[in-house]
Amino acid sequence: MADAREFQDRLLSLGLARVSEAAALASARLIGRGDEKAADQAAVNAMRDQLNLLDIAGVVVIGEGERDEAPMLFIGEEVGTGKGPAVDIALDPLEGTTLTAKDMPNALTVIAMAPRGTLLHAPDVYMEKLAIGPGYRPGTVTFSMSPSERVSALAAAKGTSTNDITVCVLERPRHEEMIAEIRSTGAAIRLITDGDVAGVMHCAEPDMTGIDMYMGSGGAPEGVLAAAALKCMGGQFYGKLLFRNEDEKARARKAGIQNFDRVYTRDDLVRGDVIFAATGVTDGSLLAGIKREVGYLTAETILMRSKTGSVRRMSYRNPIR
Repeated sequence: MADAREFQDRLLSLGLARVSEAAALASARLIGRGDEKAADQAAVNAMRDQLNLLDIAGVVVIGEGERDEAPMLFIGEEVGTGKGPAVDIALDPLEGTTLTAKDMPNALTVIAMAPRGTLLHAPDVYMEKLAIGPGYRPGTVTFSMSPSERVSALAAAKGTSTNDITVCVLERPRHEEMIAEIRSTGAAIRLITDGDVAGVMHCAEPDMTGIDMYMGSGGAPEGVLAAAALKCMGGQFYGKLLFRNEDEKARARKAGIQNFDRVYTRDDLVRGDVIFAATGVTDGSLLAGIKREVGYLTAETILMRSKTGSVRRMSYRNPIR
């Protein structure tokens, strides 16, 4: 019989789905209400309550910020009953607080779990990100290529024209030059206002989402979550931490990072088996949002395990009490 304190991903996966679903259901009443903080707090409270029901000795390594900045689910917080396996937790209780407040697409609740010490403790800085889906040889696209070269390389690997490539990019002023260069190849761009974990995940299912590649800079913690998703779904991910000042480098040193120029692969960010769950809050390309019916709320969750490569989609109808 397996040691009860081993990371038994199959047994833990359904519990993780419940954590994600609880956060989404809690934030549902605030969809379109214009209150980002209230929506995020509702998701945080529900996610924390559910995590503390799991038989794990969990530590939040990707969370809501440092202890003094986040009253709940802060980096370093211990969660679970303490009776099970030692695990790392990476989470975003509401990825897309603005999307939720404005009832815009692709708001998700997101959480990943892996054996202790296998998730990168990414500091709260920016990360340059590059991702493509499964089925391509390693190095098909790299950071050493320009944005236009990446588009051409992916089109060649896919056996198609650059006109048939779609790139997902976070809509920010810092990306304007990159966007112009990508468009110069004839490729299309899907601009997103928030939610780059979902943006990266889109690459893993291009036939469903219509997105072939993700590039641009966003939060480093979200990069770890995105890498966890691609480890389960398949696909390549590259990330490089970006530092604007010495204070941010100090944060990285505190997290144990010494090489500030390192390019991290997907398997550098997530070094062991991982389970990943995400639940739709608002309708999106990957998941349906929370649906209201008379007496019920219905949520759609994607639950994945890297060990088996399984991707399970579940619909959960929850009575309103």
